[in-house]
Amino acid sequence: MKLKNLSLILLIAVAFTACKPKDSFNIDGTFQNPGTDKKVYLYGMQSSQMVAIDSTNLSEKGEFKFIRKTPSVDFFRVSIGNHEFMLIAKNGDDIKLEADLADKTMAYKISGANEVEKLSELNTIRNNFAKQAEKLQADFEAKVAEQPQNRAKILEDMRPQYQSYINQLNSQIIKFAKDNKGTLASFYAMNTLSPQEYEAELVKFADEVKEEIKGNATVDTFVKQMALLKTVQVGQIAPAFTMNTADGKAISLSAYKGKYVLLDFWASWCQPCRQENPNVVKAYNQYKTKNFDILGISLDTDKAAWLGAIKADGLTWSHVSELKDFNGETVKKYQVQAIPTSYIIDPNGKIAAKNLRGAELEAYLAKTLR
Repeated sequence: MKLKNLSLILLIAVAFTACKPKDSFNIDGTFQNPGTDKKVYLYGMQSSQMVAIDSTNLSEKGEFKFIRKTPSVDFFRVSIGNHEFMLIAKNGDDIKLEADLADKTMAYKISGANEVEKLSELNTIRNNFAKQAEKLQADFEAKVAEQPQNRAKILEDMRPQYQSYINQLNSQIIKFAKDNKGTLASFYAMNTLSPQEYEAELVKFADEVKEEIKGNATVDTFVKQMALLKTVQVGQIAPAFTMNTADGKAISLSAYKGKYVLLDFWASWCQPCRQENPNVVKAYNQYKTKNFDILGISLDTDKAAWLGAIKADGLTWSHVSELKDFNGETVKKYQVQAIPTSYIIDPNGKIAAKNLRGAELEAYLAKTLR
C-alpha cells in the first residue's frame, strides 16, 4: 500500500512537470521602491535591435508578469522608468527578476534558467565594479569639496585608480566569456567591452564561437561584422583605395608605399578628433623627415567645414574625403565605426598599428622611426 501511494505521488509530480508549458517563457518580477513609475515594458530583438514587444503595470506589491514565445534562445530587456534589466530566455524558462529601483548601482537578481544564471554571474562581476566606482566617486567628491581649486589635479591623480578598476573588470569579463563559451551570456559579456580597445579579442571570440552560437540573428550579425573587421587587423595588407582631395586630385594609398603612413579618419564636427589633432601635428612635425607621412581621411559632408578645420588646426599634410559621413566606400572598407580611428601602414603596405593616440603614438614612432 505504501509503495502504491509513493508511486501515485511520483506520477502526480511527473504530471505537473509535464504540464509546464514548453512553448512559451515566463518572467515573474518584483520591483522595490518603484516610486511613481508603474509601467513595465518588455523589449525583444528584431533585426538586431531592441524593440518594445509587451507592457504591463506593476501591482500594488510591485509585482509584474510577462508570458511570451520566442523562436529560439534570445535577448530580452525589462524596462521601467530609467531602469533597464537584460535577460536571456527560451521557451520553457520560468525566470524570476528582482530589483530595488533605489539602488544606484542598478543591481538585480535573476534566476530560473541556465542562461540567466550565467547572466547573474556576469552581473555580480559588474556590480562589484560598480560599487568600487561608486566609492571612488564619493572619495573624489569629498576631496573636491575640501579643495575645490584643485579639482583638475585631484581628477588626474585618481584617474589611474579608476583605470585600474576598468582593466580588472575587463579582464574578468574576458575570463567569464572564455569560461562560458557557447552561451549567449558569453556573447553579451564580450559586447560590453570597448570595440576599439578590444577589437582583436572580439575578432578572435567571433571566430571561436561562430559555430557554437550560430542561428541567433544578433550573434550571426556580429560574426559577419567581425569577419569584415578581421581583414583590417594588424598584420593584414591594408585595403587599396583612391580618393580625391578638395580640389579633385586623386590620391592612392599605393603612393605611400615605402613609407610609414598614418591614415587618420576624422571630421570637423568630431570633438575628440579635434582635441587629438595637436598630438597628430606634433608627431608629423617631429617625424616627417624620417620616412613618415599622414593622410587625413575626412567623414565630413560639408566641404567648407572640412577645409575650415584643416586650416584652423594647422593640418599641413594631404587630405581626402568622399564627403559621405560613415557611408563612404573607403570608410566602410576600413570598418570605421567611430572616429577618431587611425591606422599606421608600414612601408610594405601592411597594417602595423591601430588607434594609437597621444603618448602611445609618440612612443610607437620613437621606437620605429629611429
